Amino acid sequence: MNSRRPPRIVVIGSSNTDLVVQCARLPRPGESQLGGQFARHAGGKGANQAVAAARAGARVAFVGAHGDDEFGRQAKAGLRREGIDTTHFRERAGEPSGVALILLGGRSRENLIAVAKSANDSVSANDVLAAEGLIAKCDAVLCQLEIPRAPVDTAAALANHYGIPFLLNPAPARQLSARLLRRVHTLIPNESEAEALSGCSDPEAAAQILREKGCHQVVITLGARGALVCEEAGVARIPAPRVKPVDTVGAGDCFSAWLAVGIANGLSLREASLRAVRAASVAVTRAGAQAGMPRREEVMGKS
Repeated sequence: MNSRRPPRIVVIGSSNTDLVVQCARLPRPGESQLGGQFARHAGGKGANQAVAAARAGARVAFVGAHGDDEFGRQAKAGLRREGIDTTHFRERAGEPSGVALILLGGRSRENLIAVAKSANDSVSANDVLAAEGLIAKCDAVLCQLEIPRAPVDTAAALANHYGIPFLLNPAPARQLSARLLRRVHTLIPNESEAEALSGCSDPEAAAQILREKGCHQVVITLGARGALVCEEAGVARIPAPRVKPVDTVGAGDCFSAWLAVGIANGLSLREASLRAVRAASVAVTRAGAQAGMPRREEVMGKS
C-alpha cells in the first residue's frame, strides 16, 4: 500500500437499526424484565465495521442492501455522513430494512441480540461482482456472516484473484467450507465462534486448528481479556486496558475494522491487533454501536 494515502477498505455486509433495551440483568427464557431504558442506534455488523474503519482513517466503500423505508434511508444517510461510499449499498423495493432487537444487562453490559429477516438476506454474489472495480483497487476486504454465503464466497474469490487480504469475522457462527477457509487471510472470531468452527473450547488450540484448516492467520477476540493472535511466527496474547463497560454491542466490529485497517496499512498482525484492542476498549465505554466507534486520534494517542 502507498503510505502517502489512506488505506482503501471494502466492507461487504449487513446494515441494521438497533432497538436496544437496558435491563438490570438479562431476562431468563419466559421471563419479562420491567423498567429498562430504550434507545435506537444505527447498527448491523457490516455497517458498524464500515463506520469504524472510516473513523480509523480509511477510505471505505460499503456493499450491502436496505429496504425502501425510514430505517434504510437513515442508515444510508448515516454512512454518507461518515464519508463512506454507498454506491453499492442498494435499495430493495418490497424488502424491509434490517432491524436488530438487543437486550443489555448487568454491570458487565452483556447482550442478547435477535436479528430480523430483511434486505440483508437479499445481498447477492451479483452485488459483489458489481463492486469488482472497487475490490480490485482496495487494500483489504472485510466480511461478516449476517448476509448469505454466496456474496461472502464471491468476495473471497475476488480478493484472492487480485492478491488482496480477505478478512472474515465469522459472526454469527456457521460452518464454513474448506475452500472458503483457504481463501481467508485473517479470521476474526470471538471465543464461542472459534469453538463452533474448531470444535475446541481452548482458544489457543482452536486458533491452531483453524490455521490447519487453511486460514493464513487467526485472531480470536477475548472480550475484557484482549485478543489471541495466531500466525506462522507463533501465538501471542494482547491484553486489553481495564475500562468500565457501558455498551459492548459493536466491540467486535470495532476490533475487526481496526485490524483490517492495520493490515491494509502494512502493520504486523500483532501491532494491528494491539491497535484494534485499544480501539475496542474505547468503544465499550460508549453507548451505540456506530456512535461509539472511536476516531483515529483517540486510539493513536493512547499508550
